[in-house]
Amino acid sequence: MSDEKTMTIREMCDAFDVTPRTLRFYEQKELLFPIREGQKRLFTRRDRARLKLILRGKRFGFSLEEIRQLLDLYHVGDQQLTQLQQTYEIAQQRLNDMIRQRDELNEAIAELEEQMTWGEKMIASMSQQERAAG
Repeated sequence: MSDEKTMTIREMCDAFDVTPRTLRFYEQKELLFPIREGQKRLFTRRDRARLKLILRGKRFGFSLEEIRQLLDLYHVGDQQLTQLQQTYEIAQQRLNDMIRQRDELNEAIAELEEQMTWGEKMIASMSQQERAAG
């Protein structure tokens, strides 16, 4: 992937494992700004960098609106300090949410395991009774 080379929608899909529909959606949401030549879309180095950040943000559970706002901060003119600070704050909130969700999930798993252990004992006990009666 050359820094100066533009990429077609197909090349972007292959490089980032996304669908054309995804790229068009991000373009519609004003997250990507490919060069338009008729029906053809050409994605620049900037688009590739933005897509990489969009996909990373989605993986971490950021909303598209949060991602758009963070990408827009790139042009504030303070060497990305504002962008980095905002990203850090959102990431901290997201991390706290993920830890809380993990704890809730671990609790639910433990409860389900207890219920399944109880169920196994009940099944074994009832099976023994059935065999003894039969």
